[in-house]
Amino acid sequence: MASLSFAPQPLTCRNLDSRARSVQSRRRGVGFCNFKLVAGGGGENGSAAAEPDLSVTVNGLKMPNPFVIGSGPPGTNYTVMKRAFDEGWGAVIAKTVSLDAAKVINVTPRYAKLRAGANGSAKGQIIGWENIELISDRPLEIMLQEFKQLKEEYPDRILIASIMEEYSKSGWEELIDRVEQTGIDALEINFSCPHGMPERKMGAAVGQDCALLEEVCGWINAKATVPVWAKMTPNITDITQPARVALKSGCEGIAAINTIMSVMGINLKTLRPEPCVEGYSTPGGYSSKAVHPIALGKVMNIAKMMKAEFNDEQYSLSGIGGAETGGDAAEFILLGASTVQVCTGVMMHGYPMVKSLCEELKDFMRTHDFSSIEDFRGASLDYFTTHTDLVRRQQEAIQQRKAVRKGLKSDKEWTGDGFVEETESMVSN
Repeated sequence: MASLSFAPQPLTCRNLDSRARSVQSRRRGVGFCNFKLVAGGGGENGSAAAEPDLSVTVNGLKMPNPFVIGSGPPGTNYTVMKRAFDEGWGAVIAKTVSLDAAKVINVTPRYAKLRAGANGSAKGQIIGWENIELISDRPLEIMLQEFKQLKEEYPDRILIASIMEEYSKSGWEELIDRVEQTGIDALEINFSCPHGMPERKMGAAVGQDCALLEEVCGWINAKATVPVWAKMTPNITDITQPARVALKSGCEGIAAINTIMSVMGINLKTLRPEPCVEGYSTPGGYSSKAVHPIALGKVMNIAKMMKAEFNDEQYSLSGIGGAETGGDAAEFILLGASTVQVCTGVMMHGYPMVKSLCEELKDFMRTHDFSSIEDFRGASLDYFTTHTDLVRRQQEAIQQRKAVRKGLKSDKEWTGDGFVEETESMVSN
């Protein structure tokens, strides 16, 4: 598995700005959606439309709503991806593919659940989910055939391929070329899988090494002709560093976060870790509701960096982590996300959950008189500051409240006791 001992080194983005401009110029026909952070309500004259509009356009990709199937089991084959489109998901990101699926060997069991309640009661609500699952174990040729079939049947829907390859320029180039030939709309690059094959410089092993990330992103963006999203690992000290490198290396978007490295727990009867495979286990990726606050923090940090350093340039941000309600999604969007990915949620609640996600998000928008996603995207971002600034703001507020209370408001407030002090309270200094 990927090492957790990564210590970020000073970043020297060597001429990355020019590389990013070159890649974007090459892809200009895509029609990007600016990374805008706008607060405010409603449509024309400030009044909301009768029915909130959930549609979004991200990096030129038009989606009926911002809800995206995250890469994993919900996008593992044609049947389930078709189901997602039929249920109304805005886009589907397929399970990660690589050139040689024969190297991918999964074990069972490979999931473990954390439930709320005493001693992890089996009746408690699932709040955490761990997996030790690898990328797709299906032959690339079959996955490519299914991508092509899906695009033929759903030409107006967005299908995104998640890809990951070993440290090989020619390997990445071949994989991108073969995947793009199927007609997919974009690429999400898996720089973030926390377990499995780090010795081949795959997944989080790349996302945790900014120099390696820069090099690989250079290969990818020199070859790709569709928008590229870089999926970030949270298993790193400062997530803004690799996000910055990815954007300056030509990626059009950032997706965050992938799962958090974890040990779900120890069975106190057997003394063996979970999930238990032949008496043994390995740390895996943690997801579901319990990671939502961590994901919000990471997305906030990336969004603030993007706003400060990339201004209104044409980049996008996809929020991932414990989204199970429309309110969860609204939080990601309020922090600057254009789309919200759901993976574990689908595994627990099924594909039809997109309908409740859409209705709950619309309810939120009606409450605040928002007519579109752009009306509130990023609206909460500017309310984050430093602790030093919080102290200053509170001290100023206390002084203002004291000033307001100073002196008498009317003649009826005069008393015989303290008459002198009451008089002094209204003397100009």
